[in-house]
Formats: sequence, C-alpha cells, structure tokens
Amino acid sequence: MFNDIGPLELVTLIVLAVLVFGPDKLPKVIQDVTRTIRKIREFSESAKHDIREELGPEFKDFEFEDLNPKAFIRKQLDNEDLGLKEIRNGFDLKKEMAEVTDAVHSRDSDSSSSSSGAAGSSGGRIDMTKKPETPDRDDRPPFDADAT
Repeated sequence: MFNDIGPLELVTLIVLAVLVFGPDKLPKVIQDVTRTIRKIREFSESAKHDIREELGPEFKDFEFEDLNPKAFIRKQLDNEDLGLKEIRNGFDLKKEMAEVTDAVHSRDSDSSSSSSGAAGSSGGRIDMTKKPETPDRDDRPPFDADAT
C-alpha cells in the first residue's frame, strides 16, 4: 500500500501527525485509523465472498483483479493458447522497416523520373496557384434576394 513512500517522507508524515494531533491523542488516532481500515477490509472481503456465492460454481476461479483492464489484457496476452509468442518472435521490426523504406524510396525515384519529363517543358516548376477565371461579359452573377 505504501510502497512508494521514502524514509524522508515517512518521517515528515510522523512529524506532521505529532504536530497536528499531539503526543497525547496520537495513539488513539492511530487505533481509530487501523480499526477503520480493518473494517473496510472485512466489508470488502465479505462483499467479494457474496458476489462469488451469487455467481455460482462456474466462477469459482474468478478473481476480482481480472476486472482491471491492464491485468486482464496482460493475462490474455500471456496465454499460450493464442500463439501470440510465436507471432511476436516471428516479427522482425528492422526487416519490416527496411522493406517499407525501400518501397518508399523506389516509389519516390519512379515518380520523380516520370514527373521530370512532364515538368521539363515548364522549366522544372509546376505552377500550383489557382488562377481566377475571367467571367464573360454576358454572364451576370445570380441575384440573391436575401443578400440585399
């Protein structure tokens, strides 16, 4: 429960507890806190027991820790029946990345050689700007009655 509390933090908590509650009331407060924690654990265990009893004999090996998504996924991935270890061991990331890189570079060289012939007539540059169309003199914009 308190695995990540260091010694300096523990000493700080003890000093704060003595300052807040005083040396006279501190043992009583500690007893009350431990009694409350014990009651909460007993309540939790009885609730788990009741749930297992209600689920029936099919769920005798049911663990409440499996309801945690991380634990559930970890348990399923470690399952040998799925064959995921063979898939994971057969996958070579460096080889796959090299194939993708080669495919991208070969596509770039193919497209650049084909586009250089078409772009050669315009001096090697393609004009990507959109030029406005010049409207004919007879064409009037549509009349919008709501706009006026």
